[in-house]
Amino acid sequence: MTPEQIKLALEALIGEERVRLDGEALDIYGRDWTKIHAPKPRAIAFPRTTEDVQKIVQFANAKNIALVPSGGRTGLSAGAVAANNELVIVMDYMNKVVEFNAIDRSVTVQAGMITEQLQHFAQEQGLYYPVDFASAGSSQIGGNIATNAGGIKVIKYGMTRDWVLGLTVVTGKGEILNLNKGLIKNNTGYDLRHLFIGAEGTLGIITEATIKLTRVPKNLTVMVLGVPNMTAVMDVLKTFQGAMDLTAFEFFSENALAKVTAHHPLQRPFATAMPYYALLEFEAENEGVMDLAMQLFEQCMEAGWVEDGVISQNETQLQNLWSLREFISETISHETPYKNDLSVIVSKVPEFLTAVDTFVEETYPGFEIVWFGHIGDGNLHLNILKPKVMDQAEFFEKCHLVSEKVFTITQQFGGSVSAEHGVGLVKKDFLHFSRSPEEILYMKAIKQAFDPNKIMNPGKMLDS
Repeated sequence: MTPEQIKLALEALIGEERVRLDGEALDIYGRDWTKIHAPKPRAIAFPRTTEDVQKIVQFANAKNIALVPSGGRTGLSAGAVAANNELVIVMDYMNKVVEFNAIDRSVTVQAGMITEQLQHFAQEQGLYYPVDFASAGSSQIGGNIATNAGGIKVIKYGMTRDWVLGLTVVTGKGEILNLNKGLIKNNTGYDLRHLFIGAEGTLGIITEATIKLTRVPKNLTVMVLGVPNMTAVMDVLKTFQGAMDLTAFEFFSENALAKVTAHHPLQRPFATAMPYYALLEFEAENEGVMDLAMQLFEQCMEAGWVEDGVISQNETQLQNLWSLREFISETISHETPYKNDLSVIVSKVPEFLTAVDTFVEETYPGFEIVWFGHIGDGNLHLNILKPKVMDQAEFFEKCHLVSEKVFTITQQFGGSVSAEHGVGLVKKDFLHFSRSPEEILYMKAIKQAFDPNKIMNPGKMLDS
């Protein structure tokens, strides 16, 4: 079918002015934050309800048209890129609160709700949604669930998966499923909800989600510590985590800090420049907790694991210290970074980071490396910046070779080639570094059951 024919047919199903073919829409909604694949969608559809989505999927099955679900388009694995004449289903208008239950401390929302909007809604109810990351102002709940997003609070609160009580989905067959229905306990066989969490839209489209909320943390406090090496970072983590509950434990390199402070009106946490910085967050509910934190800080100083540090005294200082970490991605995005999202067991982080550093520095000495990540859960973000004198195509070609070696190192450490951003197009060819041939066959069998015509986000994660 031509795009014009698709537009007429879909508008008859879901309403007028719900499909766009103009070049601006094709460019905006056919891509995500990755820069490798040029967008080339056939048309863009804007459903408002689960039933609209069902009609689109049924139509796509009948006409053998591939579909790409599009949320906030903040992904870094090209999971929402439409590069092969697909029909894009944009969830932007499905952004309403469906139901709130104060007793259950749960809220059901449409999948297009912005993460930050959910956080604000929870706050208005005197509750808290703890899954948080730098893209919370534009990422959508459906996309978070489809990639099982993690972020900065995983050490205490876990991944998105841990907060999903129920899902409404439209399968690749065009069937509507209501999964788990918000239950906390439900031991009635396979929990299909968890198949859709992290499936990247390859099994169907999430249209609604019932999300668990929790109490608001009390008096969050941040410390930023200057640390001489990665082994010392782990000693700091062990010391603090062994004595108190942390809500976050992040790290970033001096290179990352220098770029952030050069491009934003933020001050360094202290005058001393250190190879690495650890950012700790905890609830200072009383003076006893604060006293304990200071005792642990002094203990780390005496052991030589920390050489300097600062602690937030108010909300403004807390936000400024967090900005040193959260502004890194946005700052380096202007330098055409090659980004990799990796994880290993927490105890293996220093050895793993050193192995990757050594390989990159020896093989491509002109490449600038920027490290940061969620050290408390073993998730590292490797960023390599394109040399100014190098052509972009040449840079991405070299980075593809870097990826293969980095993923080989990741495999040797028993890690994951994608900690929280998903597989998409970018890492599909490297899936075997983290999944066995048997696992991949089972994954393909699951896709076949939900999407027999292979119309749901084809080419992402799996070849077929």
